Amino acid sequence: MSSLRSLWVFAAPALFLLLWSGGFTAAKVGLQYATPMALLAIRYLAVVVIMAALFAILRPPLPKTWVGWGHLAWVGFLIQTIYFGLSYLAFAAGIAAGTVALLMSFQPIIVAILAPRWTGEQTSWRQWGGLALAMLGTLAVILARSEIEPPSAFGLFSAILGLLGITGATLWEKRFGLSYHPVTANLIGFAAGLIGLLPLLLIFETPSVTWTWTFVGVLGYLVIGNSVIAVGLLLAMIRAGEVSKVSALFFLVPPLAALMAWLALGEVMPPLAWVGLIAAGIGVLLATRK
Repeated sequence: MSSLRSLWVFAAPALFLLLWSGGFTAAKVGLQYATPMALLAIRYLAVVVIMAALFAILRPPLPKTWVGWGHLAWVGFLIQTIYFGLSYLAFAAGIAAGTVALLMSFQPIIVAILAPRWTGEQTSWRQWGGLALAMLGTLAVILARSEIEPPSAFGLFSAILGLLGITGATLWEKRFGLSYHPVTANLIGFAAGLIGLLPLLLIFETPSVTWTWTFVGVLGYLVIGNSVIAVGLLLAMIRAGEVSKVSALFFLVPPLAALMAWLALGEVMPPLAWVGLIAAGIGVLLATRK
């Protein structure tokens, strides 16, 4: 049993980082074939259909109180509608992907500041040092790869709201989260996210999708890898560990996303970006190790 736990402790963060970071490259390809809200709506609908089929087969227990239903729906709304939905709106408004990634990298800092009062966890000086180093490394990667341009007010506002969404979901899940079956949690969470996304789709864009095999492949990755597995791992790690340490993993997402974009799309990784990638990794190690 201890060996299985050791394997989980090592494999879960690594798999989460790979799948979550790969979503950047997959989304960038997918947005060539669909408008942002249409892509997200199809993605969420596919997850709901898959979870509904699994629910019919496995018959996992449902929350026994309205509080449980509300908790799962609220976390799903914060992650799927606020975080993903408004981040995609920021992309559509012309905000560079590097700028959005940089803003999202502030999530661990906000969590580390709020966690002591919200969840009772304490952040040590070693963790603060690791967070600072990871932040500097992430900033170096993004600045090395991104063109600096004045962002639009609407796009910047959308990205900031997206940051608050993932931060709120992390803190809420740690304080109030219970061990629900993953099929139940995903079914309710993504259904709530899809419902919350519909007003954004109707207000901010005219939906358009060009169906190709490339788009189908990207959609499959976003549905299975990014939505089902990565989100499930995120929620499980939050429940099992200290929320500030789990949040520190988000510092590695922009550098890893840049690395994957370099490998898959041929995007340039300047020397400074490689230095930042190493610094971010060391910072995360300092912030998360026992």
